[in-house]
Amino acid sequence: MGATELSEQEIVRRQNLQAMRDLGIDPYPAAEYPTNAFSTEIVKDFEDNEANGNENQEPRKVCIAGRMMSRRIMGKASFIELKDSKGRIQVYITRDDICPEENKDMYNVVFKKLLDLGDFIGIKGFVFRTQTGQISVHAQEITVLAKSLKPLPIVKYKDGVAYDAFEDPELRYRQRYVDLVVNEGVKDTFLKRSKAISTLRKVLDEAGYTEVETPVLQSIAGGASARPFITHHNSLDIDLYMRIATELYLKRLIVGGFEGVYEIGKNFRNEGMDKNHNPEFTCMELYVQYKDYNWMMSFTEKLLETICTAVNGKPEAEIGGNVISFKAPYRRLPILDAIKEKTGYDLNGKNEDEIRAICKELHMEIDETMGKGKLIDEIFGEFCEGTYIQPTFITDYPVEMSPLTKMHRDKAGLTERFELMVNGKELANAYSELNDPIDQEERFKEQMRLADKGDDEAMIIDQDFLRALQYGMPPTSGIGIGIDRLVMLLTGQTQIQEVLFFPQMKPKKVTVVDNEENNEDK
Repeated sequence: MGATELSEQEIVRRQNLQAMRDLGIDPYPAAEYPTNAFSTEIVKDFEDNEANGNENQEPRKVCIAGRMMSRRIMGKASFIELKDSKGRIQVYITRDDICPEENKDMYNVVFKKLLDLGDFIGIKGFVFRTQTGQISVHAQEITVLAKSLKPLPIVKYKDGVAYDAFEDPELRYRQRYVDLVVNEGVKDTFLKRSKAISTLRKVLDEAGYTEVETPVLQSIAGGASARPFITHHNSLDIDLYMRIATELYLKRLIVGGFEGVYEIGKNFRNEGMDKNHNPEFTCMELYVQYKDYNWMMSFTEKLLETICTAVNGKPEAEIGGNVISFKAPYRRLPILDAIKEKTGYDLNGKNEDEIRAICKELHMEIDETMGKGKLIDEIFGEFCEGTYIQPTFITDYPVEMSPLTKMHRDKAGLTERFELMVNGKELANAYSELNDPIDQEERFKEQMRLADKGDDEAMIIDQDFLRALQYGMPPTSGIGIGIDRLVMLLTGQTQIQEVLFFPQMKPKKVTVVDNEENNEDK
């Protein structure tokens, strides 16, 4: 079995590790370390005391812990920068405090450079301001908490030029743990993601809706038009699908008597990967009884305004040079009006052959597997979608595009559906939910006819869902919001990988060295 070859720096770190053990110092102690402060809180507390005229009071004693990110040894003193979960702070260490007569072992660890950048250490001492004005911790006791055996790619500067920056996106996404340590701002993106989700959950909970969980492995991939992942259940000896949506199970709960239910969870679609798509993504779906898509538009405006304000301190976000305002209300525009506005073609009342001819006039690439709904979707995607920067509700989709949606109460051939477009991309999809079981069965059959023509994203008939509808589902409105895309908008990120801790990546070939035969194994 091969092993990766160690670099010169890694060899030195392992030698330092052994030297610590030889001194009787455990480089990975199990005991609790009694921290009582964080870097940012120490600085703020010291500044507040100075502002209140309390700078002459007894110095505050603190116990902190974190990674050593830099070190400067200057004669009998040493300055290190400690990074904890909140930020960074300077630590001042003198030979007099860590003197060889009283603490020979730790003196050797600190001043004979057995500590390496990236090591976790604990510091007990007091807070003061240095002669250069920097708030620091004067160390009186040092504890090794965890040895780092691989060097961090810490940025170095020479003549104003940065070296060794950890900027390669592929490396950053594969080694997010390193990215979070060395690149400022990355952690903040994920803290904002957490804030967005917690605010979303708070709004829905306060509205009286119930958070639930539904199966990830499903016998039928339903609730959306998408290509699923397929797996096999050995005990049952059946193929199962990883869910592409939570919709049909959540509607079953509305049938069962819940006022409103929502789920924040992972969906999986076996489709393309790019800056806006990851095969595993997070979605929130909400269903509320006795509501329609008009109510849902108003609810969504207020929801997104609240989330954006909680995350950014204002109902605005900046991305790609665009300032997006999430302040309600948003523009509402029927999809066929949008197409007419952007292309000049009026698709109202047009059949599949007429729309196919229009696609050819527009010089679009289409094929025979595309039905009327798919053709309209292609026209909208190519000529309209990317033009809506500010939040815009695109409404009233043709029935062929909306197999789970209630027919429009006033417009023949259309449905009560909207998609929310922001910064040129879909952020949310919502309906007045179809609750007529006979109509729903016919819609499913039409989807199967599309599948027979070669549409591999067409829905499969879910007989159990039809049975649930036959027991009666009240008028209901539902919505799905893409959490990853929402976080992209709120944090100004243009790549979905920037808002996923561990995005899906193509497996990387690793070269290892066989210690016995010295052969490369790829």
